[in-house]
Amino acid sequence: MADRTFTRRDLRPERKPEWLKIRLNAREKFQEVAHMVDDLSLNTVCQEARCPNIWECFSNRTATFMLMGDICTRHCGFCAVSKGAPRPLDPDEPGHVAEAVRKLELRHAVITSVNRDELPDGGAQHFAATIRAVRRLNPGCRVEVLIPDFCGNWDALATVMDARPDVLNHNTETVKALYKRVRPDAVYARSMELLQRAAAYRSSDYPVLTKSGVMLGLGETRDELLETMRDLRAHDCDILTLGQYLRPSLRHLPVEKFYHPDEFAELKQIGLAMGFKHVEAGPLVRSSYHAHEQVAEVDAPMAGPPARPSLVQLMRRPSAS
Repeated sequence: MADRTFTRRDLRPERKPEWLKIRLNAREKFQEVAHMVDDLSLNTVCQEARCPNIWECFSNRTATFMLMGDICTRHCGFCAVSKGAPRPLDPDEPGHVAEAVRKLELRHAVITSVNRDELPDGGAQHFAATIRAVRRLNPGCRVEVLIPDFCGNWDALATVMDARPDVLNHNTETVKALYKRVRPDAVYARSMELLQRAAAYRSSDYPVLTKSGVMLGLGETRDELLETMRDLRAHDCDILTLGQYLRPSLRHLPVEKFYHPDEFAELKQIGLAMGFKHVEAGPLVRSSYHAHEQVAEVDAPMAGPPARPSLVQLMRRPSAS
């Protein structure tokens, strides 16, 4: 599957199932957030990655800020962000993000970036500066960062962790067998190691959470997906997001399968049985979708959680595919 070539069928748009159809509503708050982002010369992954939840999130005055421009140095087959030679970093950007967080009155800010492999530290210092700027202006706000792998530069990771984000997110994106096709510039084992190294910073006075996300529908098998989930837990990942891959354009990788909401519900229960502290799973789930609620649930679990089936019971269930 990793070496599968495009066919004529791949050049046709997929017919989306009913559960993936959403109603768009350009509410006043949506326009307010969109104008504010533009006025501060900021980028959001909501816009650049064509997130299907942008209307809901912007209408709720939330956004995921994307640092270091809107041009990525990598060539992932699923991503809508532009590729090419990026522009120099904007030294005012950390302050602008902090101001946007203040204006939105956020209690949980999510900050990500394009890949900047041409920079010696991959932009780690810029991440750290943004975390600190947000904290200075918004002392009661949690900060979640969704970072690249920094090409395995663990000093760069240390730079980010020294700024003490509340949540360290790094997306696995897909299963190991599909990395060559889906993420040709990334390494599966390196992503796993990054998550484990980030978790090692956890201490009694710094209870950092680690998080990762996987897209479904790129051609992975059920066994490959479960193996990736087990690998993430083995590398100390606390929070998992599972969402349906949606093709940004016919130039991107085709959708091999649309998962039914019932399949996502089952995978959520399997993930919880594996030991994840929280699993957000659904067709429209993206890495930062309901991010503030995910952390709140981890911080304050219910006193008496409902009984869950064992992992063995769940694994024995037949696949819904």
